[in-house]
Amino acid sequence: MEKFVINGGKPLTGEVEISGAKNAAVAIIPATLLAEGPCILENLPNISDVTIGFNILRAMGAKIRTINNNTFEIDTTYVTEPVVPYEMAKYMRASYYFLGALLARFNRASVAMPGGCNFGVRPIDQHLKGFNALGADYTIDHGMIDVKAEQGLLGTQIYFDVVSVGATINVLLAAVKAKGLTIIENAAKEPHIVDLANFLNSMGADIMGAGTDVIKVRGVEKLNSTTYGIIPDQIEAGTYMVMAAATKGNVLIKNVIPKHLESITSKLVKMGVTVEEYDDSIRVISHGNLQRTSVKTQPHPGFPTDMQPQITTLLAMAEGTSIVTEGVWDNRFQYVDELRRMGANISVDGKVAVIEGCGALHAAPVKATDLRAGAAMVIAALSAKGTTEIENIHHIERGYGDIVEKLQHLGADIKKVIIPDGAELKQAL
Repeated sequence: MEKFVINGGKPLTGEVEISGAKNAAVAIIPATLLAEGPCILENLPNISDVTIGFNILRAMGAKIRTINNNTFEIDTTYVTEPVVPYEMAKYMRASYYFLGALLARFNRASVAMPGGCNFGVRPIDQHLKGFNALGADYTIDHGMIDVKAEQGLLGTQIYFDVVSVGATINVLLAAVKAKGLTIIENAAKEPHIVDLANFLNSMGADIMGAGTDVIKVRGVEKLNSTTYGIIPDQIEAGTYMVMAAATKGNVLIKNVIPKHLESITSKLVKMGVTVEEYDDSIRVISHGNLQRTSVKTQPHPGFPTDMQPQITTLLAMAEGTSIVTEGVWDNRFQYVDELRRMGANISVDGKVAVIEGCGALHAAPVKATDLRAGAAMVIAALSAKGTTEIENIHHIERGYGDIVEKLQHLGADIKKVIIPDGAELKQAL
């Protein structure tokens, strides 16, 4: 078993460099299947989701060459079978992006139902609706999704019933080589969707409107190799912003796009935190007591659902009563029981959490219930005086590269420890 051990109560100070965006990387890696030749991806984050994506490609016959820690050459020329088995897909929700990419390349795809974080039903009905509109039939049998377009994919008009990041990405991947024009309406507008579209356009795709709610894709016959740099990770940046605020710190967060952080910045400012914006960096300074506020997560450009556990943790340390409403997922408050172990006063009713600020949290053993909940546990542990041990850190490492080293550089007392299986049970006996 691996754990993070954190001695909290120390302000974070100094500079931290933000990695490439996880949510962009996990879409762009499958998209390399569409290139006729090798692609070079720069600014890839050092996280397990990227490693899993690479492992899936290798298992399919792709060749991946390391250029440096964050730059890789991916050659999918020799991929012949459009299949992603369960043993590989179960570790990563974004494995379903291989459906759209493989469908565009082979006119068929077989991918296991995705894994990843478990905080509510993640239907793929909008993905399948989009594929069906493009001319593909599908079946779901024994956990495998099989999609086929025997006559090839044809451009069409698609309206999503709900705004879905995953469906927008999957249909975008499938449509780039479909014959004719595809119009995607009620599309998601997140920065990583724009990044994927820019990547595909750099290969020769014809995509317009990414970042708005209507995306137009004119299909092309072939896509070329390219070299492309991933955008900075909006959620990693936001997490470090909250870490600085929670610890009464002063942190310069580098390699960011401040516009992507506006919804997070505005909430921190309302809570009494000083945020200074520069061209590609942002400084967060916290002193004095944190103030209450209300937050509702929404699709971009609203407050991101992936920042909900982090901001809830910060509000648990504020003065007064705050309300957090989850507007995207059904069951994203599973981590609240862990925060209560650290002294948080939070009550949850469905998608709404009422937080009675307690001023300070205290150290306790906790676990990460999912990726962003794990980040919330790290925030709580950094702020709380005493020693906190966090279990299930594999969730955290799915989305935060080099987190121990980055926090140590900011003055945090954190280490990763490996405890042999059964050692804790023996100690208890």
